[in-house]
Amino acid sequence: MNEPETLKRILDRDRIIAVVGLSTHAYRPSHSVAAYMQSHGYRIVPVNPAYANDTAGVLGERCYASLAGAAEALAREGAAIEMVDVFRRPEEAVAVADQAIAIGAKSLWLQVGVVSDEAAARAKAAGLDVAMNVCVKVEHERLFGATYRANAPAPRMPE
Repeated sequence: MNEPETLKRILDRDRIIAVVGLSTHAYRPSHSVAAYMQSHGYRIVPVNPAYANDTAGVLGERCYASLAGAAEALAREGAAIEMVDVFRRPEEAVAVADQAIAIGAKSLWLQVGVVSDEAAARAKAAGLDVAMNVCVKVEHERLFGATYRANAPAPRMPE
C-alpha cells in the first residue's frame, strides 16, 4: 500500500486534493501540510463543516461542509477531486472512504495516525490507490525534494 511507486503515482497524478478536516489554524498539521502542497502546485479543496460558511475560507480557498458538496462545486468548474487526504479520527475513516468512492476520487490518503484497514480495503476494492499512516507532505519531500514544482520535470526514482 505505501510502496514508493504507489505514493509517487498518487502525487504525480492527483493534483486536486480535498483535505478533510483542514483547519484554519496555522499550527495544526492539516494546515501546514495543505499549505505546503498548495505551494507546490496542488489545488487544495478544504472540507470542514466548521468553516463552510466562513467567507474567508481556508488557505484562500472556499471551504465545503462535505466531500459531496465540494465535488459538486468543482464539477460546475469542469474539475474533479482526485485525492482525498484525511485528517480525521480513524473511526471516521470508513465513512470518508465511502464518500471518496462516491465522488469518484482516484486516491485516498490517510494521514499519520489515521489507520483503518476497513477504509483502505473498501477504497482499494473500488479501484482507488491508498496510502495509510503516512504524511503526504513528508512523502512529497522524500520522493521529489522540497523544492520540486509541478511544472518542473520530475526526478527519476532510484531503481
